Amino acid sequence: MTAQQTTARQTILVTGAGGFLGGAIARKLRARGDAVVGFQRGSYPALDALGVRSIRGNLADPAAVLSAVEGCDAVIHVAAKAGVWGPYDAYYQANTVGTQNIIDACQKAGIKRLVYTSTPSVVHAGGDLEGVDESAPYAEHFETAYPKTKALAEKAVLAANGAEMSTVALRPHLIWGPGDNHLVPRILDRAKRGRLAFVGDGANLLDSVFVDNAADAHLLALDRLTPDAACAGKAYFISNGEPLRADDLVNRIVVAGGLPPVTRYVRFGLAYAIGAVLEVIFKILPLGEPPMTRFVARQLSTSHYYDLTAAQRDLDYAPAISIDAGMQLLATALADTSKASS
Repeated sequence: MTAQQTTARQTILVTGAGGFLGGAIARKLRARGDAVVGFQRGSYPALDALGVRSIRGNLADPAAVLSAVEGCDAVIHVAAKAGVWGPYDAYYQANTVGTQNIIDACQKAGIKRLVYTSTPSVVHAGGDLEGVDESAPYAEHFETAYPKTKALAEKAVLAANGAEMSTVALRPHLIWGPGDNHLVPRILDRAKRGRLAFVGDGANLLDSVFVDNAADAHLLALDRLTPDAACAGKAYFISNGEPLRADDLVNRIVVAGGLPPVTRYVRFGLAYAIGAVLEVIFKILPLGEPPMTRFVARQLSTSHYYDLTAAQRDLDYAPAISIDAGMQLLATALADTSKASS
């Protein structure tokens, strides 16, 4: 089910509105008549065209965050530093400190509703996650900074839930679709260069979510969030509810990009060992992000799919766009982009 039309026009702050998911949320809010304030570091003409009032700033700057929050009715906090490589403090400042600044600003400004975009990786301890629900505990050890700093942020958001402000955290998994500037481009770039291979036998099952469905989940949570709401103070897994084999999911994206399916497979042990070696080399030499890490090897070779019962019950969440339909939309968008650039 898509988010319900609200009767009163609201002003919603969307952090990271210039990004992939944030942009989809901003479009849906504007389409139903809400005013949107976007808080991001860059300038985005697409947001201007939507009628979004953009404020440039850094999440680690409390004054800038407070200035953006003031005058809004609710906040959807999407912005984050994602990735698997880089100094811990960079992730901590953006994800943990930045989120605490959002919480503090909301409390000072009297904001009643805060929707936070989290990640399922906060419960990923290195093994398979097969049909798990929200009772799965936070991981005790993280191999990279992103899930650790997001877990700290999610805990802070849920702890801030109370009579004065209601909060909820959503955990969308592997967001993709037209306009994706992260997952899809990386897959297609590696496939074009012949550097894409599956870790293990590719049979591990992965959940994913089409971007519009992920955006709908945020609006559903926003519209239901009150102090006595079933979703208040809780976290929810969000996906399409259609787990696919890893090789099938990736090759559907590859084919949507007009490329032949990938047929290369690498044993997990070898990929993990290569990742360990590359981590050492890339920490010593300024070479950017290594093409493989131990964390990535584990992520690519283990199953990650989730029980959506709680989101269906408390948010009335049901994906409106199937994976098959989403892949058709993605293929059309990639073909149009290819024609425009040729």
